[in-house]
Amino acid sequence: MYRDDFDTANSSQRNGDDVYSKPVKAGKRTYFFDVKATKGNDLYLTITESKRKVEGDGSFSYDKHKIFLYKEDFDKFREGLEEVIAYIAKNAPGQERRPKANSSDFTDVDFEEL
Repeated sequence: MYRDDFDTANSSQRNGDDVYSKPVKAGKRTYFFDVKATKGNDLYLTITESKRKVEGDGSFSYDKHKIFLYKEDFDKFREGLEEVIAYIAKNAPGQERRPKANSSDFTDVDFEEL
């Protein structure tokens, strides 16, 4: 989701405001990649891991962990992440990355025939 008024908003209103957000659901966790703007209009990234847990009374709560990543660190962060992902793919049996299914891998199903 893009923030439509990013370029025209008053910079004091943008302090820490979301500019773009991308949630990624992964099993029991959701990762949020949020681009935010500083007072000086610099953009930075927050990555939040959120995991839903059940309390003793049956209600739900969320464990959240957040990191802040600034643009001067993007290249080193990406390099480190790519290196450890490649290491895991090479050294962890059964942990190979599966190719994404693409729509041509599936056949059309007519539910009225079932």
